[in-house]
Amino acid sequence: MKLTIVIPALNEEDAIGSTIERTLAAREHIVAASPVDAVEVIVVSDGSTDRTAEIAASYDGVKLIEFEHNRGYGAAIKEGFRQGTGDLVSFLDGDGTCDPKFFATLCTAIVKENAAVAIGSRLGAGSEMPRVRRLGNRVYALILSALSNRVVSDTASGMRVIRRSALEQLYPLPDGLHFTPAMSARVLSDDRLQIVERPMAYAERIGESKLHVLRDGVRFLRTILEMTLMWRPTKLFALSACLCLTVMTLLAVHPVEVWLRAGRLGEDMIYRLLFCSLLGSAGVTLLSASVLCENLHRLWTPDVARRSFSAETLDRAYSFTGLVIAAVPAVPVLLALIGPGVWTRITDGYVAIHWSRVVLAGLIAFSIGQMFVTVLVANLIRFHTDRRSMNAHGTERATAMASATKPVSDTQRSRAMPTVA
Repeated sequence: MKLTIVIPALNEEDAIGSTIERTLAAREHIVAASPVDAVEVIVVSDGSTDRTAEIAASYDGVKLIEFEHNRGYGAAIKEGFRQGTGDLVSFLDGDGTCDPKFFATLCTAIVKENAAVAIGSRLGAGSEMPRVRRLGNRVYALILSALSNRVVSDTASGMRVIRRSALEQLYPLPDGLHFTPAMSARVLSDDRLQIVERPMAYAERIGESKLHVLRDGVRFLRTILEMTLMWRPTKLFALSACLCLTVMTLLAVHPVEVWLRAGRLGEDMIYRLLFCSLLGSAGVTLLSASVLCENLHRLWTPDVARRSFSAETLDRAYSFTGLVIAAVPAVPVLLALIGPGVWTRITDGYVAIHWSRVVLAGLIAFSIGQMFVTVLVANLIRFHTDRRSMNAHGTERATAMASATKPVSDTQRSRAMPTVA
């Protein structure tokens, strides 16, 4: 097993020499203390205008890749991965903050846990990370863990090991500094990809940081949300739907109490009920989107792990059976709400029902219609998911049968025949 270590560097002439020396010296330790039996080191100068590339080129045993212009932190790492030959690929910031010997721990963890990515967490005891960045990392970790149901403590660590075989599932990833949080979000959004963390020492960097706390912090947050929405938006939609429906319920408590006590609603409550209707419509729409996204995810990733209880319950609810259960009581309720108004309109030419009945009836009718459309589309996706699964099993069965009945060649038959003395 071979490890490729990529060191992206942009104007790091003060630190790149010591980082390379420590990495080269750590090779023997990595081989001795992990399943790795060979290590290659690649430095990518990302359009550096100082002596970074010159210093890196002076070391034997280092492959240097030079970008003529700055293409970004992520672009440098990906190019190093592309030109590397290791079964495991990794990267290490060139600012002297991380100890290259720690790759032994990460390589051992990724093999032992059969993981796709191993991360060195910079938030352990003794870390010299600035407090502002430490706080930001914890906030990002909490958001990402809440959206994915999987825990990670350091979303943007600049020291990690990845299986080369997992890169195809991880890509596409951005070219900029948000490469690392995007990778973390991508791994946590896919149940097929396992991630492990190990706490590591983290020292104060040498030279000026390229990270701008506010600008890059906003970019990291946007990246986490974008990657979550791109790969597994179900959780975000479901949480948003629950929030909308909860607020709607709280706002509707007072009008319901007034109606039960007085038998009618005041004109001043129209805005509250219209807002409740808007929240209810948004909640139903988000629930429908959550169901469709979950079914699409299973269509494209049929080998995904079993769904959560909430996702399974919601998927069962959005079926023809669930639609009937919801529609049967809804029809008499709709008739009771607007039936008298429709009747007086037809017979006498005017409507004599309170506006609150129309608002509530509209919300119920919209919800049933939205559910009907969602069930139709979800059943279409389920049909193609089952069809694809059956085709895949049929192909595997046919391949196995073909292998079992494959004729034996004359050469194979002669080799299988016993030799007569």
